[in-house]
Amino acid sequence: MKKLSLYQIDAFAEQAFTGNPAAVVLLKEWLPDALMQQIAMENNLSETAFIVPMEDHFGIRFFTPVAEVALCGHATLASSYALFQLEGYQEKLLVFRTTHRGDLLISRKDDLYLLDFPADHVQSCDAPEGLIEAMSIAPIEIYSGTTDYLLVYPSEQDILKLSPNFERLKKVDARGIIVTAQGDSCDFVSRFFAPRLEINEDPVTGSAHTCLIPFWSQRIGKKEMKARQLSKRGGSLYCENRDTRVIIGGKAFHYLTGTIFV
Repeated sequence: MKKLSLYQIDAFAEQAFTGNPAAVVLLKEWLPDALMQQIAMENNLSETAFIVPMEDHFGIRFFTPVAEVALCGHATLASSYALFQLEGYQEKLLVFRTTHRGDLLISRKDDLYLLDFPADHVQSCDAPEGLIEAMSIAPIEIYSGTTDYLLVYPSEQDILKLSPNFERLKKVDARGIIVTAQGDSCDFVSRFFAPRLEINEDPVTGSAHTCLIPFWSQRIGKKEMKARQLSKRGGSLYCENRDTRVIIGGKAFHYLTGTIFV
């Protein structure tokens, strides 16, 4: 029987019990894919990150309760917090290597963790079948990114009022649906729905901001921005557009430490 160390961290959180909780499992070598999927299912959080130390970086993989995904921002932030704050990692720059999205570079500035991710530039598109019908309010613009659709609305209040039909939304062929508008007290706001991954609404979605940051930077003419994700838990993000890369910053809080027996 193996014993695996696990941390649960609230990412993009201003205080405990806000932001997006992620599990971080520390490994010496990769487990079989099926076992990692079972662990993620048992954790029953939107994401579980598995990390393995290599010579000059850490390998990282992300699992929802039902599937592996290529990229997850809040689980990357949670993993960074676990290594820097709980495991004593001393270097200034932390490098995570993913299978499908290249290297993720993480640094710290005071209590902010800064994630350096590849940017995802969206393209205007027609609505796929069933998307408009699944949303309670029709968007004014629709864009597509690498894995998600981006729907633009007139106001922050529209984002707050949205109540999608998740059974209908599950039929739309995309990882998830990002909805966004200019913010009342920040530069932009968003929510993220991913029922195909058994996540009706994600509390705070770092990976969605690889689309949102270039989009809003071009629209409002700012390189550095502040954003809020308007889920029930809520989350705050520092955002910076660097053209082919984006910086996504946030704070984190340690919720629990545990041991997995497999």
